[in-house]
Amino acid sequence: MKVIIIGAGNMGAAFAKQLLRAGHQVRLTSRSADKAATLAAVLPGVEVVAAAGAAIDADAVVVATGFADSVSAIQSLGDVTGKVLIDVSNPLTADYMGLTLGHTTSAAEEIARAVPEAIVVKAFNTLFAQVLDKGPAFSNGKKVNVFVASDSDRGKQTVTSLAQSVGFEVVDAGDLKNSRYLEPLGGLNVYFGYGAGLGTASAPAWMHEA
Repeated sequence: MKVIIIGAGNMGAAFAKQLLRAGHQVRLTSRSADKAATLAAVLPGVEVVAAAGAAIDADAVVVATGFADSVSAIQSLGDVTGKVLIDVSNPLTADYMGLTLGHTTSAAEEIARAVPEAIVVKAFNTLFAQVLDKGPAFSNGKKVNVFVASDSDRGKQTVTSLAQSVGFEVVDAGDLKNSRYLEPLGGLNVYFGYGAGLGTASAPAWMHEA
């Protein structure tokens, strides 16, 4: 697939690494030209492009920015009608120990309201960048779960295909409104990693008896 990544931070870099490894065509846009250039030097398969018009022929757009910057970052691309936008954000407070949204809405739903012409999919928000960078294999032969929520079947299928191509185990999390549950789960993971000092080598999983 042709994938645009917005953001050259830890999450953007981890996505670029894994998607390139899986054989996808990866283009990157970032407000930091220095970060983008540094990432492209480390991952020579990444093409750094200007934001305007970058999504024209993209199959998916990974919005690897903080929630506060996500809408403006998406709008910088120009026309995103019908494009699959993968929202990986959690609406964290300044100290990362709480959420600024919840119960009646979510970051993903707010993004969908702001850009209704696009197809918003919530996914990967429960993963630390360090886990994404390392890849899907966990200890004892387990695979990392990626929870996928969207109101669009095509959006879910696109993101599921991307995640599975990298090797992740995909869990269908239902409609986009279920981001209201996924984002607190991501926040809890952040608490365990930083607040409780357990580190970032962790990811939530859904288990059920066969």
